[in-house]
Amino acid sequence: MQNIVGIDIGGSHITLAQVDAGKREIISSTYVREHVDAFENKEVIFKAWISAINKVAHDLVKEDLLIGIAMPGPFDYENGISLMRQGKFIDIYQVNIKEELAKRLAISQKQIHFVNDAAAFMEGEVFGGCAQGFNSAFGVTLGTGLGTTFFNGDFAADEDLWDSPFRDSISEDYLATRWFVNHYKELTGEEISGTKDLLDKPTEIQTQMFNDYADSFSEFIVGYVDHYKPEVLVIGGNIAKAYPHFEQRFIQNLTENNINLQVKISAIFEDAAILGAASYALKKRI
Repeated sequence: MQNIVGIDIGGSHITLAQVDAGKREIISSTYVREHVDAFENKEVIFKAWISAINKVAHDLVKEDLLIGIAMPGPFDYENGISLMRQGKFIDIYQVNIKEELAKRLAISQKQIHFVNDAAAFMEGEVFGGCAQGFNSAFGVTLGTGLGTTFFNGDFAADEDLWDSPFRDSISEDYLATRWFVNHYKELTGEEISGTKDLLDKPTEIQTQMFNDYADSFSEFIVGYVDHYKPEVLVIGGNIAKAYPHFEQRFIQNLTENNINLQVKISAIFEDAAILGAASYALKKRI
């Protein structure tokens, strides 16, 4: 069996596990999540990454090891070079991460493959989640930010629509968690941290908030669905966990715009990027 490790690297963590390609699932007993300070220097960051990878891959044959890594952008995914010039990971700007990891793990660079984190989410859902069997899929992750991705039947790609023009601002301002925070304060003068807090509030304000959100989200989907013509819409991220509260209004809005689109909520949420990174590496190897 192929020795595969899927890795999700974020600004504050590295999450990874071995993946069973036959069963299309994470081997949960190998799951590791560790904090990584993305503002640290290069050596501290690499030591943390290598330590986590060695914990997960210690029992695997190095010569046969295949590693898929989901990374945020901007990033040169083919060559494994970070292009993040400000904020997090600034000390590894223009560093060849593929080369560094291969050297430190004593494996070939050909055994390491990078994929955008939004695309990895969709790759994971197609490989072992709610989008299995579909030939095309448009994916949206709704959380701290807005992620958008499209699977064309072969590979998923990051569509980078977070800053696309929307109403008087950009899409992310209306679809990410901060919209719930800001809109709730506008309506009540009080503060919440997101949808989880909102669910503890009176039904009347919940309904108003989720209806307003459904209107924004459906307007966004209507604006892009004709371009992509997907078989299914896949929704992930923390806000997707509240989907039952805005589903009816959202679907009603789509129907009124003559859009009859299957909607699937992520089956694997946080694990999607790990599974997707691994499945992407498998596809690149073949």
